[in-house]
Amino acid sequence: MKIKLIAFVGLTLTVFAACSNTANETKQEKVEKAASADTNSIAFKPALPAFKVMSMDGNIINLANLKGKKVFVNLWATWCPPCKAEIPSIEKLYSKVDKQKTAFVLLSLDEKFDVAKQFAKTNNMQLPIYYPAEKLPAMFNTDGIPATFIFNEKGELIKVNNGAEDYDTESYLQLLK
Repeated sequence: MKIKLIAFVGLTLTVFAACSNTANETKQEKVEKAASADTNSIAFKPALPAFKVMSMDGNIINLANLKGKKVFVNLWATWCPPCKAEIPSIEKLYSKVDKQKTAFVLLSLDEKFDVAKQFAKTNNMQLPIYYPAEKLPAMFNTDGIPATFIFNEKGELIKVNNGAEDYDTESYLQLLK
């Protein structure tokens, strides 16, 4: 009985840690530190990775092909309560931006894509849902989800959020214009 309790507590802590950001340094701080680390070169800007994702209808796209638009990439899963909690604010932001100038990629990290597709259908989501078609690039290996990466038209990383956020704000709308 004691072993089962210890295993249950360990599993619970693992699930909680997987969904939340427990690192002392945020992803944004890591990006900023990396960008300023080499003072002898032009400032380093992490770039939109060449990474293939599958859409809900089975089409494969490469994120690198979205250069020319601002790109909002959100890593999420249906088993993550903070992920589900922030989706309505992402939906509202999505409804307010120019789709010709901004691309949204909600990247499901669920074990099976069908679970995310069913969640999107049940919740009448308008956001484009994708699934990794290959191994996640290093940039997207985070300490927890939800995690959001925003890239400018040149494909440069301009904003990172680890943890749930309210995206239905004027500042995010301005960032994506």
